[in-house]
Amino acid sequence: MNFQNISTAELLKQVNDPQTSIIDVRPVEAYNGWKIKNETRGGHIRGARSLPLKWTNYIDWIEIVRSKEILPKQSLIIYGYDSSESELVADRFSRSGYENIMVYNQFLDEWSARESLPMDHLQRYNQLVYPEWLKTLLDGGTPPEYSGSNFVLCHGHYRNRGAYEEGHIPGAVDLDTNTLESQETWNRRSPEELKETLEKLGITEDTTVILYGRFSFPDNNDPFPGSSAGHLGSIRAAFIMMYAGVKDVRILNGGLKSWEDAGYEVSTKEYTPVYRGEYKTAIPGCPELAVDVPEAKEIITSDQAELVSVRSWPEYIGEVSGYNYIEKKGRIPGSVFGNCGTDAYHMENYRNLDHTTREYHEVEEIWKEVGVVAEKHNAFYCGTGWRGSEAWLNAWLMGWPRVSVFDGGWFEWSNDPENPTETGIPERDYEINV
Repeated sequence: MNFQNISTAELLKQVNDPQTSIIDVRPVEAYNGWKIKNETRGGHIRGARSLPLKWTNYIDWIEIVRSKEILPKQSLIIYGYDSSESELVADRFSRSGYENIMVYNQFLDEWSARESLPMDHLQRYNQLVYPEWLKTLLDGGTPPEYSGSNFVLCHGHYRNRGAYEEGHIPGAVDLDTNTLESQETWNRRSPEELKETLEKLGITEDTTVILYGRFSFPDNNDPFPGSSAGHLGSIRAAFIMMYAGVKDVRILNGGLKSWEDAGYEVSTKEYTPVYRGEYKTAIPGCPELAVDVPEAKEIITSDQAELVSVRSWPEYIGEVSGYNYIEKKGRIPGSVFGNCGTDAYHMENYRNLDHTTREYHEVEEIWKEVGVVAEKHNAFYCGTGWRGSEAWLNAWLMGWPRVSVFDGGWFEWSNDPENPTETGIPERDYEINV
């Protein structure tokens, strides 16, 4: 099927039209800002939605489209790196009942090349790496936006060494989150313990660290359901490393799944960390990234800050505690609902179906509805810090200036009978969508 081609001048007229959806079918890393095809400017056309060609293979594709409010009554303008990508997605839309479809084929030659044309990108996109970037690094090359002299690749998990042994990215060392978190409080470990762990992993403050994990569906009847949430655990580890002061911490967007989706092999060979010297920076190097109970109490009384509960709705209103080791149910009074997803071990409302980070404009819009905006100091929390760390990562990647993790979360807060708690649906002046 042939679709109408639109010119740069015609597209520019429709950039701000609410009845038009501009759709970027390139990989998410290109949308975020990586110059995959050596384009003049990285990022996406301002206002465009991310809908990669890869996703057309998913049975849930139309649900993804509708969740982005891309509706049949709208005009669609589709662009990618080449016309064949755009035509394939346009055809999929046509077969799904969409009629007014146009294709834009001058993104590389005109739009990204002309400084006057509006584009956006994720501010810290380079901390969210993609499989080809990592493969270049592992093969001894120099990937884009990397100038380090040494790196460590960590396969993160929680007390689930089997996830590493089952298969990992070649060169990855095994990282159990228990070496960074206290098993009594689930808070970050002491500076002395963190220093020891980092040195054992071969990490100094100047090491580039790339983290990822494996996702599998958790069994809530398992004594340790979090052992399945390996990629979530790796993001938690990234937060703690940044708190400690490691200068260049990066996440493989999508975790092990993205590596496998790219067609790269996994290994069952064990890789032993190489000691690279003393970790010399005083820990914490970035203490402002973590909030503890006293500051959390100040935040909930401030009109310039928000305590964001990154939990499921049943947890937030007190129907369940969310964990088999937390008895108390409810929430911290004054906290706002950050809506992670279905339970304590999923973050589907912050991720795409392939476990890459959700389009950042969508996350920002959801937060805005509950008063979470870049101008405030936002501290994210959950039960014990994992989901709070992933929400925090989203805001940090956006370049928000004052974002933290309330490390103790519901576990520490609810363990003190002096701390107030509440249950039920809160009375607020905004509508909560769950």
